[in-house]
Amino acid sequence: MQIQDLPYPDPGVPDARSGPRFLWWLFKNQLDGQLKALAWGMLHFLSVSALPFCVGVAIQAVVDRSGGRLALAGGLLALCCAGSALGDTFLHRAAVTNWITAAARVQQVLARKAAHLGSALTRRVAAGEVVAVSTGDVEKIGWFVEALSRFTAAAVTIVLVCVGLVVYQPSLGVIVAVGLPVLALAVLPLLPRATRRADVQREKAGRATELASDTVAGLRVLRGIGGEELFLDRYRAASQEVRHAAVRSARMWSLISAIQVLLPGLLLITVVWYGVRLTGQGRVDVGELVAVYSSVMILTYPLRHFEEIAMAYSFSRPSARRAARVLSLERATDTGGTLTDGELPSGDLYDPATGLLAPAGRFTAVVCGDPDAAGRLAERLGGHPSEKSESVLLGGVPLDEVPLGIARTAVLVQDKDPVLLSGTLRELLDVPKSGAVAPEPALSAAQCEDVLAALVQGSVGAADPMDARITERGRSLSGGQRQRLALARSLVTDPEVLVLDEPTSAVDSHTEARIAQGVRDLRAGRTTVVFTSSPLLLDRADRVVLVHEGEVVAVGVHRDLLHSEPRYRAVVTREPDEDRDHHRDGDPPVAVAHGSALDDVMKELEEIEESA
Repeated sequence: MQIQDLPYPDPGVPDARSGPRFLWWLFKNQLDGQLKALAWGMLHFLSVSALPFCVGVAIQAVVDRSGGRLALAGGLLALCCAGSALGDTFLHRAAVTNWITAAARVQQVLARKAAHLGSALTRRVAAGEVVAVSTGDVEKIGWFVEALSRFTAAAVTIVLVCVGLVVYQPSLGVIVAVGLPVLALAVLPLLPRATRRADVQREKAGRATELASDTVAGLRVLRGIGGEELFLDRYRAASQEVRHAAVRSARMWSLISAIQVLLPGLLLITVVWYGVRLTGQGRVDVGELVAVYSSVMILTYPLRHFEEIAMAYSFSRPSARRAARVLSLERATDTGGTLTDGELPSGDLYDPATGLLAPAGRFTAVVCGDPDAAGRLAERLGGHPSEKSESVLLGGVPLDEVPLGIARTAVLVQDKDPVLLSGTLRELLDVPKSGAVAPEPALSAAQCEDVLAALVQGSVGAADPMDARITERGRSLSGGQRQRLALARSLVTDPEVLVLDEPTSAVDSHTEARIAQGVRDLRAGRTTVVFTSSPLLLDRADRVVLVHEGEVVAVGVHRDLLHSEPRYRAVVTREPDEDRDHHRDGDPPVAVAHGSALDDVMKELEEIEESA
């Protein structure tokens, strides 16, 4: 796999049982690239390591006044330099390719997992952690996967050079062969502590990233309640903790680096001291001493890769563990995939757990006193339950048995806090759709005229509203404007079943009335389920269902339920708790206070209908 071939057609199924297993899975899946890097690394390191032998031969040729051996040494030096340059160039090329392709594979499997989990992902993992895994952690994972082949090439080179030194000059070669493994293993006792400090640093950095992400996401609200400085102080404290952890980790790694410099120096002094004595005794030639001395100096270069691989593993292990934790998440219920592509189930939508029935082709409103319970029920209707439960049926077919892609095409759920991605309005509305609903009618039904004008005014050089740019998460828009754009996007999709969770909670009553009528007209003949307690939406519904404590307790139309069902009236009119208690004690269902609340609601409905 080359960089120009990315993305992968199929990144594979990751081994997410643990961080090390995930790293090993990545290594195995790009074995060809690793072998290329190993081969070029061997050529580079061996060429560099052979230079001292060539220098030794040249010096000895000068001492012996041998022109032939001097020419041979010069030729060998030229060959080694060419091999070193060629190997270094293509090693770097292969290493960068391995790094980028490994990172790309991680990002692809993370994106696939996020798409598979949907809204369940952010309920089980903080959004900041997902951001940290898909950005900084990906780089560190790619670093270790890439460094592994270079480390292997360096280790093999050191072994071969030690063997060569023992054969070339046994007296000095034995010292080098014994000393080099000691140098390589000397830092091992320090690695666990360095790893722990690196883990602490990554953990604190991850928490700081989560805090920053959550603060930016809620910046508008924080400014509104005056909490901006409070959260800024929290981030400052978290940032200082990251700084202190990074300093402690850097101290340990600087100690390891110092040892990597000190011990080779001691070995070099030992070789020179002993070699001078052997040369004085005539047991070692000057060229041989220079060759062994130069070899020890050169071997400090591949030895540095032992430190690098230890550092890369220490930093990538917590990153791989976080990535594996995200990749190991599963949906509460998974699809069986018994239907073939193109088979879209249709018919009534029925939830056996609550008894909720949404007839096909009708506008059904659902009233639920608990907003969290309403959100969970909406997700379950779309086949995304937060916990294992009996499957929702669409036309008598369990959604659990429908492939996930088909289920999402058949039932679309828009939650109460939809996300708008940055880009133009045209790109926002460029979503998988049936083609039956054009963007213009959808925008009109969602009452987006003022939103389009605001987008054009805020985008320089955008005469066409469809070319106007939307900032990240629509931060430049108000809550109501974001809601209406998200609703228009859902209407363009035109699914068989559309489930909307509080789609108009941030708009004014007159706009809400027009949206209710626009959605009803545009979705005529399609199944629409709206979770709301707004009388304006409820009054437009063909069927209103009251869900209380996880069960359907009343079904009817809005105006009838207001008079006949106290629990429904309590949610819709927001009557005080003490008034609800009177109903439970057997008081008349329409007391004076309730009659006043009902009169206000009915009067408001009539006024808005007249103005609309």
